[in-house]
Amino acid sequence: MGTDINPRLAEVMASLVKHLHSFAKDVNLTQAEWAMAIDFLTRTGQICSAERQEFILASDVLGLSMLIDAIGYDVSNGTTESTVLGPFHVPGAPERAMGETINLDGKGESCLFEGRIFSPDGQPIEGARLDVWSDNADGYYDVQQPGIQPKWNNRGIFTTGPDGKYSFRGIKPCSYPIPNDGPVGQLLEQLGRHPNRPAHMHFIVTAPGFRKLVTHTFADGDKWLASDAVFGVKASLITQYERIDAETAWRSKFDFILSPED
Repeated sequence: MGTDINPRLAEVMASLVKHLHSFAKDVNLTQAEWAMAIDFLTRTGQICSAERQEFILASDVLGLSMLIDAIGYDVSNGTTESTVLGPFHVPGAPERAMGETINLDGKGESCLFEGRIFSPDGQPIEGARLDVWSDNADGYYDVQQPGIQPKWNNRGIFTTGPDGKYSFRGIKPCSYPIPNDGPVGQLLEQLGRHPNRPAHMHFIVTAPGFRKLVTHTFADGDKWLASDAVFGVKASLITQYERIDAETAWRSKFDFILSPED
């Protein structure tokens, strides 16, 4: 490497080359196996689109996404734990009024999601933005079914007031298989692994002066909690769904504690 380069780039690349070469020697990697790996990477790139990120999926199923998350997000001050972003977040979801529904296709069991956003010292956070999204009752995100699901189905952005409270209506999420019709799905099959994720609701929570939180809440009792295909489950993120009435079949309460930027 040259001398006048970014020091962090030099550090990362030196370690990457060292470990990559050690890996090849450790397993006596053959030309045919490396060609297969190149083909896997090529097909992974070719299947990517604006709505599908196969490389994120590959990172997720190898546990790398969760490892990087664990390295980079400190929860020692009691803040809410983070987890993987996943491949189906779409920027630009519509801003919705507090309490509004995100369920546009009318499918699934209605659910009220509510809670509060706090700082570590217990103060409610005004102006916190919650970017939320989930699959529909059939286990698909809207971007997986264009023309079938309404655009922005089960997505929305909500902003808290002075009390830090949030509420919106969606559906009780369903467990589903990650997209397994591409290279990552073929890899899981070859490894004898299932592609299923436990039911969850996605959240990105941001507020001025606080670190961005990317997380899920998981449905208690889901059969895939112990074997999430992308290793995203954390015990603190598992929440109970309680039945409340005929109109709103379920309620899920969860409070978020954000970490200050410093």
